[in-house]
Amino acid sequence: MKQSAIILLAVLLAIAAAGCGSGSGGKDQAGSGGQAVKVIEIPLTEEEYAFVVDKNQPELLEQVNAFIAKVKEDGTLDEILNRYFGDGEPKPVVSAQLDPGKDQLVVATNAAFEPFEYTVGDKYYGVDMELAALLAEYLGKELVISNMDFDAVVLSVGQGKADIGMAGLTITEERKAYVNFSDKYYDAAQMIIVKASDTRFDEAKTTADVEAVLNGLSKDTRVGFQTGTTAQFYVEGDEDWGFRGLNVTGIGYRNGSLAVQDMLNGNLDFVIIDEEPAKFIAAAFNELQ
Repeated sequence: MKQSAIILLAVLLAIAAAGCGSGSGGKDQAGSGGQAVKVIEIPLTEEEYAFVVDKNQPELLEQVNAFIAKVKEDGTLDEILNRYFGDGEPKPVVSAQLDPGKDQLVVATNAAFEPFEYTVGDKYYGVDMELAALLAEYLGKELVISNMDFDAVVLSVGQGKADIGMAGLTITEERKAYVNFSDKYYDAAQMIIVKASDTRFDEAKTTADVEAVLNGLSKDTRVGFQTGTTAQFYVEGDEDWGFRGLNVTGIGYRNGSLAVQDMLNGNLDFVIIDEEPAKFIAAAFNELQ
């Protein structure tokens, strides 16, 4: 686990602990081997991440697609991914102040979605943030990062308040009504995080097995997700996404880490979130045991 991500999770844990009671599940926080949580590494969905671009800037979309093709072909994207999923060292990214008098690239993000975007102090880290810095350099512009809630990112770009959105965004038809999508740069999936002591998915081997367990749940089951993400649509159901929804009580959070902490406090049964953030969050919580 990268040290910077551990620092981030420590801060989030302190915030969550201050705002939540111990709940009935406190005694279950540590499972076998001293772990707090585990990821059920069976994908619930298949998704593609891309950047969203202001519809009024078609030339920017062409430039972004050319940039994506370039970093894929020359190995830059693989190098960045290795810094977060391998043994590389993440690089900090600094945002300039917004100045309409300067030639700037304004990037909307939600910097609470490690390893794609997060902060340590006043610096940004993550796959998307490193790509944002390189894209600004490629375009010959100064980078401005606008950090906001996840469900405001697409809206911000759609309203022309930002040039581009980079926030682990899944390509969807609904979002295409407001913004243009770039070519994809990453394949993703939703996964489940449970307490380490939770055995309900232990016999599951396939997506169908996991879905069978999920379909047997009742409204008494409380499931957390990050508001505005694919996980929310998966839990609540969405016709455009092709999700039937679950017969559970879904609860939204500003980020996945707060949801997992609330699960450990006994207020949730499990959390659904994107695959790589799920693994990072789980590793960070287990590192802190």
